[in-house]
Formats: sequence, C-alpha cells, structure tokens
Amino acid sequence: MRAHSHIPQKRLLSVLYWNRCAVSKGKVAMATQERVYTIDDIWRLEQQPLNPTEKYYLIDGELMIKMAPTELHGDVAVRLSAYLFLFVDEHNLGCVTSEVGFHPLGDRHTALLPDVAFTSKARTAQPARSSYVPYMPDIAVEVISPSQSLAQVRRKAEVYLRHGAGLVWLVDPSEKSAEVWHLGADGEPASERIAAEGELTGRDILPGFRLPLARIFTH
Repeated sequence: MRAHSHIPQKRLLSVLYWNRCAVSKGKVAMATQERVYTIDDIWRLEQQPLNPTEKYYLIDGELMIKMAPTELHGDVAVRLSAYLFLFVDEHNLGCVTSEVGFHPLGDRHTALLPDVAFTSKARTAQPARSSYVPYMPDIAVEVISPSQSLAQVRRKAEVYLRHGAGLVWLVDPSEKSAEVWHLGADGEPASERIAAEGELTGRDILPGFRLPLARIFTH
C-alpha cells in the first residue's frame, strides 16, 4: 500500500482506505509512493479526526495499514499471549505486550506492531515512554490474517530479525500451524514449520517455555 506524498491529509486517508479495501478483495493497489515515511508521519495520521481508526506500520519508509483483527485472529492472539504472560510473570523474566509499536534504535523509517511480543527484563529496566519502543522485542508474534499473504508476514519476520529480535513466531489460524523464524549459523534468517500437533518453544530466548499449538487453536 502506497500513497502520494503531495496529496492533502483528507485525500491521503481516502487513498489509504481505498488500498485497504483493494487488498481485502485480493486486488493489487496501483497507487505509488513518492516519499519515505517516518514514525512522525504515523503519529500525525493517527491524531487526525478523519482517521478511520486504522493502525499503521512502516518497513523501510513504506507506509502500510494493519487491518482490524478477525474474531479468530483475536482469540488466538489472546490465548497465546496469556500462556506467554503466565510463564514470563511466574519467572519474572520481562514484559509481554500486545500491539505495541517497536522500531530499531536510530531508525525512524521502520516500525512494526507485533500482535504479541516478549522483551527481557534486562531490556525493559527503563520502559519506553514514547509511542514506539526504540528497539525490537526478543520474541515477536504475528498472527496471520486473511488479508495478509504469507510473503507479507515473512517479510516482517526478516525485518524483526534484521533489527535485533531473536525469535519470530508466525501463527496461522486457518492452517492451524506456525513458522518459527530465527537467525541461522550463517547469520541469515532461517525458518521451520510447526504442524498442528507440534509446539512453540522459547529456545534460548525463553528456556523452558513450551506451548502446544492445540492450546491456542481451539476452533
């Protein structure tokens, strides 16, 4: 989803809304982006009274809309976050958040909104006071919606890892499966698919955490 930089605020929001509709219908939006967007642009968009309450994220200056979750999406995200929170809270390991914005330190052209995220206690000693946390979480979770393609969420996974995340879970309610992304021995993003009977583990980020997918896919 892209938008012209010189168009007025009202027109910009109209373009963003049209693109959202086009994507939801499986069409490719043809508008072009002539500028590089920043977190400040997102903040201004979200403060406008004409804003249709969408949330936005950035990858390398490209402005995109985060669609409102479906009921199934929301159910899976809440269940996963609950299991993760209980484990983290019991062992006093850090912070679990939902749809909080993260951006790489010193880079205001990339900002992501993971459905669920874990950040270790050492890194959250001083909680961020700004709208976007100036680092990536240790674990980022993206629940795949019908409006997203696998290529889109895999691109997010690579961005998280490229900017400091240690582990990314891409959770697919429709297939009742997940993809686990991490950096391989060669420093490049690597992934493995977890089938419905499998489980998510915290690996070296959250040792001891194990979550069978059957516990979050209940429908």
